[in-house]
Amino acid sequence: METLGQDLETMRRVPLAQSHVDAICAIGGEKFYPAGAIVMDIGEPMDRFIYVLEGEIEVADPYTGERMLKSSLGPTQFLGEIGFLSGATNIMRMRASMDTRVIEAPREGVLELMSRIPELSDHLITVFAARRRRQFEARNDTIKVIGADRDAKVQAVERFLSRNRIPFQSYDMDATDRETANLCSLMGHEPGVIVGADTRLADPTPRKVAQYLGMDLDICSRRTYDLVIVGGGPAGVAAAVYAGSEGIEALVVEDTAVGGQAGTSSRIENYMGFPTGISGTDLTWRGQVQAMKFGTRFVMPRRIEAMSRRADGAYCLTLDDEDELCARAVLVATGVQYRRLPLAKLEALEGAGVFYSATEMEARFCANTEAVVIGGGNSAGQAAMFLSRAASHVHLVVRSDSLAASMSSYLTQRLEADPRVTIHYHSEVTALHGETWLEGLALKTGEAERRIDTRALFIMIGAAPNTGWLSGLASTDAKGFVLTGAAAGQSDDYATTAPGIFAVGDVRAGSVKRVASAVGEGSVVVSRIWQYLEDTRPAG
Repeated sequence: METLGQDLETMRRVPLAQSHVDAICAIGGEKFYPAGAIVMDIGEPMDRFIYVLEGEIEVADPYTGERMLKSSLGPTQFLGEIGFLSGATNIMRMRASMDTRVIEAPREGVLELMSRIPELSDHLITVFAARRRRQFEARNDTIKVIGADRDAKVQAVERFLSRNRIPFQSYDMDATDRETANLCSLMGHEPGVIVGADTRLADPTPRKVAQYLGMDLDICSRRTYDLVIVGGGPAGVAAAVYAGSEGIEALVVEDTAVGGQAGTSSRIENYMGFPTGISGTDLTWRGQVQAMKFGTRFVMPRRIEAMSRRADGAYCLTLDDEDELCARAVLVATGVQYRRLPLAKLEALEGAGVFYSATEMEARFCANTEAVVIGGGNSAGQAAMFLSRAASHVHLVVRSDSLAASMSSYLTQRLEADPRVTIHYHSEVTALHGETWLEGLALKTGEAERRIDTRALFIMIGAAPNTGWLSGLASTDAKGFVLTGAAAGQSDDYATTAPGIFAVGDVRAGSVKRVASAVGEGSVVVSRIWQYLEDTRPAG
């Protein structure tokens, strides 16, 4: 299956072309670091491009002071990983292991070079992405999540980090190894999150971690944007790529993680170009990298609460903490969310055995237990197949008598043939059992009811659009999906009833609910937005 970047271990080391080095030297300056000096510390913004001329730079363990990795950076190599594109916070302590001489160039200048020299851009992004993959898979970083197995808030932080492909280490409270014991002691034997060397986050939330990582940007000090894209799913990310490539100053606002509902899918096999499949998170992460290369910015986790229109025709969007940002055009790409079941104890057990996504993070809670997946769509089917590798058995609960109308044929055939999966037709979950963690549930099939002992329930049903924040400016249908095209009295398929507001993807009434169609719509709509911006551009 395709992953988020090349394998750094198998990549052949290729130095930058001399012309590229000369271009970087022209906008930078030489700097000397004596042995033992910190070149870039944890918590610093990645606002410098550092190219090594002489010496060696290593990753230092902030807890022990020892060298963390066997590999180091020497002459003709450079610092940085994919967070450099957005000026994110550095999360690894970089130290000169011997007297070292480097060229340091400002980030903005290097980004400008990348926009003019595609070969340089390709080289840097390939290495940056490979480094992020290695950090994420090896988890050799300085963000430590403790107790996600016991605390739903900590689990939310872990989910945010995982879905945004940010390296972290996770520790269960009941582990007995020395490192876990030391961290638990540092946390006062309570679940929590540590960032940097020893900074404990009080009452950890995804937003606080994002602020530390530089993902919650200072967006309101900027002038009015050309375009704000609300939603970072496949449609929003595709639009971000094309908007950036067309020179549109765009900002993507996402309330959870890039990937949207597709990001909850562990494996997508019917998306063109990935014959071995790709996870929804990795697919959209690649798109995010492309968009950042073209200058599109991403802000998360931030939620739009309301919107109003200024006298000059621009739109102002109010965020969840009363911040406001404005744009001449708005693209609605908020997608849909899985519906919540009307079950007692559901809210109390969310994150404690009840989940709405099926990735590696949630799969670890399926060990030594049966898992139950509710839903008849592709996401539910993919989740059942994926979880069957970790759970002792998987039960797929479907209300109808067939999967033919809602699930791809190849997936249905696999599920029906897999002895590790049982499909329950004409069935529904009627009750949940457990106090602090899910212990079982009641499954009703026809008139018969049985108990299934399980510690992992995955709910993937229905499609509830997130459109309340539109504040009535763009019309929706009775279910809340945004009206576009002929239904909105427009000749443009993606135009809404409000000038300058467009909608794409699952949130659009009448759209095909597939990843490929969402990507297509997000790509196509940018030409319409560009024309709107040109037609309404102020004179002078």
